[in-house]
Amino acid sequence: MKTTPLTIPEVILFEPKIFGDAAGCEIQFVQDNHSRSVKRVLRGLHYQTQQPQGKLVRVTAGEVFDVAVDLCKSSPTFGERVDAYLSAENKHQLWIPEGVAHGFVVLSSSAEFSYKTTDYYAPSYERSLAWNDPAIGIDWPIEGAPTMSVKDQAAALLEYAEVFA
Repeated sequence: MKTTPLTIPEVILFEPKIFGDAAGCEIQFVQDNHSRSVKRVLRGLHYQTQQPQGKLVRVTAGEVFDVAVDLCKSSPTFGERVDAYLSAENKHQLWIPEGVAHGFVVLSSSAEFSYKTTDYYAPSYERSLAWNDPAIGIDWPIEGAPTMSVKDQAAALLEYAEVFA
């Protein structure tokens, strides 16, 4: 398996061989999630202020543009973002560590997104970071505004977001 640390060194792009494994990883996953969305749906950028989750994400059908933003104030990459195209075809996976906001937009007609987490979903601690915050400057590969949930439409800009120490 090829691993590539990105600009935020703790965010790692996994490029597995089709029958490869992640031997050597000592991450304990407690929950598996699966979502299905249609083209132009943007989910995120999500994180939990307590019970933060590390996530191993991948696409099992279709294609997404995936984004991670470092929210650890003490990190040298605080407020920086990384992105990757994940698809069923390329089989890439992305490790999103605790303290990093995560989101994606669907590029194909639909996409199935699967992810494992290191802690359980805690809705009372979930927060959303604004997808279009100019301070972060994500260049989403879509035209016009995406389709989003009400909670994601009300997401905070980085300057007002609850972040990690």
